[in-house]
Amino acid sequence: MNFRQLDLNLLRVLCAVQRTGSVTEAGRQLAMSQPTVSNALARLRNSFGDALFVRSPSGLHPTRLAQRIIPEVAAHLRDLETLLCRGESFDPASADVHWRLSLSDLGEMMFLPPLAGVLRAECPHSRLSNVAVDAARVSAALEARDIDLAIGILLPEHVGIASESLFHEHFVALTGSHWRPAVGRAGKGLSTQQLTQASLAVAAPTATFHGSVEAMLTRLKLSDRAVVRARHYGALPELVTCTDLMAIVPQMFARSLASRYAVRVWELPGHGPHYTVRMVWHQSASGDAAHAWLRERVRRLFAR
Repeated sequence: MNFRQLDLNLLRVLCAVQRTGSVTEAGRQLAMSQPTVSNALARLRNSFGDALFVRSPSGLHPTRLAQRIIPEVAAHLRDLETLLCRGESFDPASADVHWRLSLSDLGEMMFLPPLAGVLRAECPHSRLSNVAVDAARVSAALEARDIDLAIGILLPEHVGIASESLFHEHFVALTGSHWRPAVGRAGKGLSTQQLTQASLAVAAPTATFHGSVEAMLTRLKLSDRAVVRARHYGALPELVTCTDLMAIVPQMFARSLASRYAVRVWELPGHGPHYTVRMVWHQSASGDAAHAWLRERVRRLFAR
């Protein structure tokens, strides 16, 4: 191939198609139409003299040549982006930036409103999106620039991923204010015996989720007491106020409901499962002035 005749903008298309396995999805991420991406892919195939991608049941699959060159191309593009961004100033009052975060449904409820409020006041031309990313894919999504920052119960273990603890939290039991334990007295906390008489509702979101609640139920032999398993936390307040169900939720969420719902919060045996909420980002963004500004706002709002 003649490297001098290669349009380097096409390399972003090459990486996006490999990352998504789809011409349409690659176009969405790059803000390009599907025909434009298809044309770029055709030009790449002509330049390299290789099909680069072949169709498979799971989407476009890279050829051996593409598998060999794309990791190197992606690494150089990241290095170039970091180099060009280094030393840039950031003026939030005039910046037109689109922040992409990864938050679970509970994280969206707890973190998005205050963060959006700060952005509207200090960075009024910015946009903010919560991108659905499974916890297992957060590191890959950060590396691919699909998201800028993730906040949640995350344990980043990939090379190149940075993190910072925001706060420590634990789970509690949440019931309607009318609920009372079937045995024993109604104190601040519940005993294991009292839990064995309760009908439980638990939420199991797919993003930024960990399994400590399920582990606690298994340890206390309470798994069969979970009669409702919701995908999201949003339904739990209505569930506990309209029924005899008890929900297992983070303390921060439980406290936020007290002014809007007739609910009561109970401590769990051993004070319930504990966890750490972190913000996570790719190390290549650490020196970027805009990204550092965003991290500082997150830290100011939620670190404790």
